[in-house]
Amino acid sequence: MSNNMLKDKIAVVAGATRGAGRGIALELGSAGAVVYVTGRTSKSRPSEYNRPETIEESAELVDRAGGNGIAVCLDHTDPGQVESLTETIRRNHGRLDILVNDIWGGEGKTQWDVPIWEQSLSQGIHVLRNATESHIITNHYLLKLLIQHPGGVLFEVSDGTLDYNLAHYRCHCLFYDLSKIVVNRMAWSLSIELAKHRCTSIGITPGWLRSEMMLDHFHVTEENWQEAILQDAEFINSETPRFVGRAIAHLSADPDVSRFNGRSLTAYDVSQVYGFTDLDGRQPDCWGAKK
Repeated sequence: MSNNMLKDKIAVVAGATRGAGRGIALELGSAGAVVYVTGRTSKSRPSEYNRPETIEESAELVDRAGGNGIAVCLDHTDPGQVESLTETIRRNHGRLDILVNDIWGGEGKTQWDVPIWEQSLSQGIHVLRNATESHIITNHYLLKLLIQHPGGVLFEVSDGTLDYNLAHYRCHCLFYDLSKIVVNRMAWSLSIELAKHRCTSIGITPGWLRSEMMLDHFHVTEENWQEAILQDAEFINSETPRFVGRAIAHLSADPDVSRFNGRSLTAYDVSQVYGFTDLDGRQPDCWGAKK
């Protein structure tokens, strides 16, 4: 993006180690923002995912994109750690303009197409806690800072819009289904509370994401991702993590962003408003293809 449309803005991307979170952080940085990137995987402390990506690496990529990336290794299910982050931002900047909640933490513990009575209860509760309680804790602390200045924007990142998720039983897994609906609904609920402070809450979803983990799943890279279409034809509608990042950057820079308060949008929806594309010049519409 590299146009400084978010110059001097302070942002937090919670869950920015990889995937959509990293793509969002990069686009906010490319637009000139100071971006606190948070996650559990650091160079010195790997998370349960045991993946190679680190939060420090995400911050370095934000710097290279033209922003100021600040890595903070923390667990968003720990209130004390999130409160400490809030005080750090208050002390260093005195404000927060953009909060992106992209915390998931359910990989490897979600059982697809398994009825509730056959699910692992402990793993299911773990998924719900990581995917929903983390958002609640983060909002409890960081929104206190966001509402100090009119124009702040909260983005709740889910998988699917509210309307879509209410109409579909996602992956036939109760815990996954609930985690996505709760996040969607949270964006709507908080839109009512934030409007009183002239701030905005938006639910947003990427499409079929070509994340690091998804590319590994198909044994391809971003350079040859189209080879995966031979395995699943619908993968033609996939998108890079930067596409939803561009959606969030454009919304954050819009002085009239409050017109979207309480809405649940796809990255494609937003691209139709502002005219941006994914890295390859396309505007993929994964959710439209499902209709």
